[in-house]
Amino acid sequence: MPERPNLFDDLEATRRNFGALQDSMPLDTSGVDIRNLEIDGPDGNLIPISVYRPKGVAGPLPAVLHIHGGSFAFGRSRPGEDRTAIAIAEEVGAVAVSVDYRLAPEHRYPAGMEDCYTALEWIAEHAAELRVDADRVAVTGKSAGGGLTASLALLSRDRGGPAIAYQSMYIPTLDHRHDTESARLITDPRFLNNADIAQTYRHYLPEPEAETVPVYASPARVGDLSGLPPAFVLACDLDPLRDEALDYARRLMDSGIPVTVCNVPGAWHIFEFTAPDSALARNTQRKWLGDLRAALAG
Repeated sequence: MPERPNLFDDLEATRRNFGALQDSMPLDTSGVDIRNLEIDGPDGNLIPISVYRPKGVAGPLPAVLHIHGGSFAFGRSRPGEDRTAIAIAEEVGAVAVSVDYRLAPEHRYPAGMEDCYTALEWIAEHAAELRVDADRVAVTGKSAGGGLTASLALLSRDRGGPAIAYQSMYIPTLDHRHDTESARLITDPRFLNNADIAQTYRHYLPEPEAETVPVYASPARVGDLSGLPPAFVLACDLDPLRDEALDYARRLMDSGIPVTVCNVPGAWHIFEFTAPDSALARNTQRKWLGDLRAALAG
């Protein structure tokens, strides 16, 4: 595998490349009903969201807020084209809601997080209209989306916000310090590495060089993890984010939170995008969505 270009040297090119990658992947919407809309954001902005409902199911169903990844700076949840949300709707049997939150560095923390939290509030407020069970609302995301999932669970607890029944974090970005053993040892330039993580937070944080970092921007720094919803944490063995994910899972357990942990051997960060048809990618997605389905079973 050739060395890849630096993702942050040309953000617009990286965003175009992510879009081209999305375009190259099969899209089958035949099993879902889709509704695209914009909701009022926290700063006078409009937030594009899409609602995916399995066809032919009257409900009420559980709901899952899906938060896309992309280092807080790229990636999109295109209206009606979120393949992960479609898979959640079909395989979990849930109403999946995807949110196209504002991206850094044009919109630094807390803009994207607050957009996602607004989408969570919208689900709770429109549960009857969506024909979902307000007691079975989960949040899930990969990479930066996994970190935002953790942030929303903490934020909702501390604000007394919408109840989250389950938080499902897939290779989450959780710690701006990136000083774990896996971050130090996994430096292969072909894959996500420690230099990439440092650049991620330089683009995301409001004051990258400040000594004090907002805790919701770096959930691993939060001292009190009690009172959070049950969790699923998936890490990859060759991912520099591996140890912060596993450490967070351990701390949740130490706080009395039920946690399911999965560490995928021999896998690197977002390996499923470079090897989507591999047995490992299919089995990992089956594990992730199967756990989510079981957690939300009525």
